[in-house]
Amino acid sequence: MKFTLSWLKDHLETDATLDEIVERLTSIGLEVESVDDKAALKPFVIAKVLTAAKHPDADKLQVLSVDIGSGTPIQVVCGAPNARAGMIGAFAAPGTYVPGIDVTLSVGKIRGVESHGMMCSERELELSDEHNGIIDLPQDAPVGTSFAAYAHLDDPVIEINLTPNHPEATGVYGIARDLAASGLGKLKTAPVEPVAGKGATPVKVKIEAPDLCRVFALRLVRNVKNGPSPKWLQQRLMAIGLRPINALVDMTNYITFDRGRPLHVFDAAKVAGDLVVRRGKEGESVLALDGRTYAVTPDMCVIADDNGVESLAGVMGGEHSGCDENTTDVLIEAAVWEPLTVARTGRTLGIITDARYRNERGIDPAFNGPGIELATRMVLDLCGGEPAEVEVSGETGFTPKVVSFPVSEVKRLTGIDVPGSTSLDILTRLGFVVKGDGDVVEVAVPSWRPDVDGKADLVEEVMRIHGVDEIRPQPLSSHGVVNGKILTTLQIRTRAAKRALAVRGMMEAVTWSFIPVKHAELFGGGQKHLKLANPIAADMSDMRPSLLPGLVAAAQRNADRGLGDVALFEVSGTYEGDTPEAQRRVAAGVRRGTAKLGGSGRHWAGNAQGVGVFDAKADAIAVLEACGAPVDRLQIETGAPSWYHPGRSGVIKLGPKVVLGHFGEFHPTALEVLDASGPLCGFEVFVDTVPEPKAKPTRTKPKLELSSFQAVKRDFAFVVDKAVEAGTLTRAALAADKKLITGVSVFDVFEGAALGAGKKSIAIEISIQPVEKTLTDEDFEALAKRVVENVAKQTGGVLRT
Repeated sequence: MKFTLSWLKDHLETDATLDEIVERLTSIGLEVESVDDKAALKPFVIAKVLTAAKHPDADKLQVLSVDIGSGTPIQVVCGAPNARAGMIGAFAAPGTYVPGIDVTLSVGKIRGVESHGMMCSERELELSDEHNGIIDLPQDAPVGTSFAAYAHLDDPVIEINLTPNHPEATGVYGIARDLAASGLGKLKTAPVEPVAGKGATPVKVKIEAPDLCRVFALRLVRNVKNGPSPKWLQQRLMAIGLRPINALVDMTNYITFDRGRPLHVFDAAKVAGDLVVRRGKEGESVLALDGRTYAVTPDMCVIADDNGVESLAGVMGGEHSGCDENTTDVLIEAAVWEPLTVARTGRTLGIITDARYRNERGIDPAFNGPGIELATRMVLDLCGGEPAEVEVSGETGFTPKVVSFPVSEVKRLTGIDVPGSTSLDILTRLGFVVKGDGDVVEVAVPSWRPDVDGKADLVEEVMRIHGVDEIRPQPLSSHGVVNGKILTTLQIRTRAAKRALAVRGMMEAVTWSFIPVKHAELFGGGQKHLKLANPIAADMSDMRPSLLPGLVAAAQRNADRGLGDVALFEVSGTYEGDTPEAQRRVAAGVRRGTAKLGGSGRHWAGNAQGVGVFDAKADAIAVLEACGAPVDRLQIETGAPSWYHPGRSGVIKLGPKVVLGHFGEFHPTALEVLDASGPLCGFEVFVDTVPEPKAKPTRTKPKLELSSFQAVKRDFAFVVDKAVEAGTLTRAALAADKKLITGVSVFDVFEGAALGAGKKSIAIEISIQPVEKTLTDEDFEALAKRVVENVAKQTGGVLRT
């Protein structure tokens, strides 16, 4: 939102300086983004051409003698056709930056004649597009003084960054009202006087979609003379970046920025029959004022006549009924549109206009009548004409929202002790109507604040005017203990998981929380309640049930750009439902190509091996260990989700019911759906499922206890059914004597006809660590017997001989 200082002072009576106004705007929540003090125009001065002689070596150039008020004439070479002796214009001396041509002047020679500056055109000073001649000022213009001050171009331009909860500040008047409420001046509140009309407006308005249009006012003004708008109006519009078009259009733009009240003007001669406010129809289209044709849908609100759609309601008017220099009768429209429909229409069609910006935030419904009266007055002042009576359809009244406001809420929500009378006075100055005088009062919300719904909003209004800077910094409260726990368990685990995966050579990625529907369905999602109501793109329609689709897609994008060996991880949320309880914290990762723990790429010692199931398993176990899971008691089973290869994947469990994660190589069908290729493996660990460790009475590490006896290793080979998992056998062997047996590992798996049909041999190495004494042969025999019996009991295996 841009405006000039003089424009603001049209509505605010204040002696405050520019710096004070800028500081106050930011302090009350209207953050100032930039201030252009027009310093670039200060070097230009008013100068008089004393003589104009033909250039000796160029037919279209003249050599001017210019008086700039210093007493010494300046020689200037000029090519403007209107340059002549006695004229007064704007002069730029050497060293001056000319914005219209992006050049810093210097003393130069033009066709052999020195030129010490230039006489400027309007385009060179960015005042208009006129460049056929230099600026020609009246004879009473004071030579030697600032041209910017004389032409009122030294008016600073302020730009503020508006948040969506301040629709009232989309107009200069609303900004002035807030500044006055903050104590920085007095608001000029001259009422809008109605304009008497003669006869009824012949064009009627029918609202067929009252849910999309609250009220619609229309007025005919006959015998107008459209043309360029006055210089002051053009300068104001150009100062805020708008291009003047004609008086009728400039008038609507001015009121849009002055009062935050978008308007539209129809050429009455181009409107066929009455106007109808309705929903669009399939197959309809409209040629808009930007010269583009837009397709209309039933989700949009349009204004139509007998010829069809004339404009996109609240967004942009149509080219067919637009006003030009031939317009003699004009229809002025002021309406209050449903904000969500305006926003949806603009977003669907990709149209960004000043009208949409205001209508989608919610404009003041009580100013609809005064708005069309103000527009009528400006049309009469600028173009003349004879107004008819206003034709109004829809609701004309306004019922304010009433909020029950306990004044103690200010203290509770902000920590600042603002007296109740001060709080209510601030609200009153902002236009709220307060009724009651107890601890709880009733506050009526003004029509220009549709964003205020509850007592917290009223507290915000009090605090932004009272001063957020009144909130003093407070030290963090002490936990009362040394090394007290600050982070939650989930925060600690998240950071630990990220460190563990980064140490393993993986790079962190941040992927979208929403994915295509076919990817969501592949990974167990796609439910109706997880679809986005308004997705940012067609291929981002569903909340992700897994992190893997995004990571696989990221790995493939790297591969498409020549980086095929990549390892990525992410620790973030997945969604199994639309409630907070259905969101899970997951650590996931993928490896592609040869991106193994030891490095990637080809090696001189042999062919590089692609990533596989055991790389994903190692990554998953590393995450679980970092999160504090008892990795020595984990169970690895088959039955991983369908997006993994059924023979190269696994599920990580803690007991029969607690699933901590899964890992494996991806199924070819899944890769085809994801449009990915190459060796790819991945894992997911459910960080929030890892059980909390038992609380210890002390955080002191236990003492180190080492056995003084020699450790011993023994090998066993068992013949078992092919369906028996090696992990089941190793757990059985370990359980034979948990005190003596410190580790079990598999070192050989063999299948052959000699073992029998459906059989296989699994060889294990058992590590034995005596603690109390050196073991005898009898002790080893007894231990071996317990191992064989336990394996036979739990797996059906027999010792291979």
